[in-house]
Amino acid sequence: MTPLKRRTLLLAALPLPVQAALNFPRDFGAHPQQGIEWWYLTGLLGDAGGGPPRFGYQLTFFRLPGPAPADHPSALAARQLLLGHVALSDLGAQKQRHAQRLLRALPGAAYSVVGDCDVKLRDWTLKRSGQSYQAAFTGPGFALELQLATTAPPLLQGDAGLSRKGPDPEQFSHYYSRPQLDTRAVLALDGRRQTLAGRAWLDHEWSDSLLGDSMGWDWLGINLDDGRALTLFQLRRKDGTRSFAGGSLRTPGQADRSFAPGDVEMTPTRHWASPATGARWPVEWRLKSPAGEMLLAAAFDAQEIDASRTSGLVYWEGAARLFDAQKQPLGTGYLELTGYAGKPPLP
Repeated sequence: MTPLKRRTLLLAALPLPVQAALNFPRDFGAHPQQGIEWWYLTGLLGDAGGGPPRFGYQLTFFRLPGPAPADHPSALAARQLLLGHVALSDLGAQKQRHAQRLLRALPGAAYSVVGDCDVKLRDWTLKRSGQSYQAAFTGPGFALELQLATTAPPLLQGDAGLSRKGPDPEQFSHYYSRPQLDTRAVLALDGRRQTLAGRAWLDHEWSDSLLGDSMGWDWLGINLDDGRALTLFQLRRKDGTRSFAGGSLRTPGQADRSFAPGDVEMTPTRHWASPATGARWPVEWRLKSPAGEMLLAAAFDAQEIDASRTSGLVYWEGAARLFDAQKQPLGTGYLELTGYAGKPPLP
């Protein structure tokens, strides 16, 4: 037995923290007692009549405890903070536009509701209604309205929604996904209004401890054209070695499958150097997992996001295309890279 295989078996044998199972619709909503939480929506959009994707987008809300105590008597006290990042990637022009916001939770203006998904940061919104979600956000020169629907249940990442993020049993998150969201959209871009359609991916994750001694992570969520949904991630130490890995595969008509660290290989094959920050981002990858051997490539390189003004984070977040080993297209989704321009300010 190889050392890697022995380590994988040992990690799999570690006891998971005792936690209640996820409970919906309650867990669609906010968890204000947790140290960090985010709702993360990405997708690709093309012409409503069909055709290849023309735009990618990101809408992310972060909820953090604020400096004010939870029992502060003032309705305006900063008990909770809401951060938002949005981006629109124009695949044809190879141009990304993005914006960021930070507000204390304020009645009617900025909030995340306990009990169901309803998040607002001024005119940036995400709300669940039955099997559907509605989202809207604006950025430099654009406004996007989204209607998203699914008949599939949430994809529970890890062990029934408890996603290990390292060898320490306390290093985990609660994590579920809503992949393959059928999407209808209206985009106003530089004064031109257009109707679009596509597929989206929604993640919701909350935790008190994520990174440990890790420097950052590489993550991807891909909606495959055949209806499958692939998640892969790895966390990296400061010296670049991997500290943990995981993922999942949803296949229509089959049970969802979670991946152990030894199931996942993510190897960068090309980097792009940002002229703004000097960070070198791995924008093409060779992937191996129980889903097979695959290749991932950014739709274009310049999808770095500088959100340091609100979160202290510079990261790469962008539309990507998945191919099989023979370079035949398999699907599209998003790639997220952190830690190449400094460690994310996360617990």
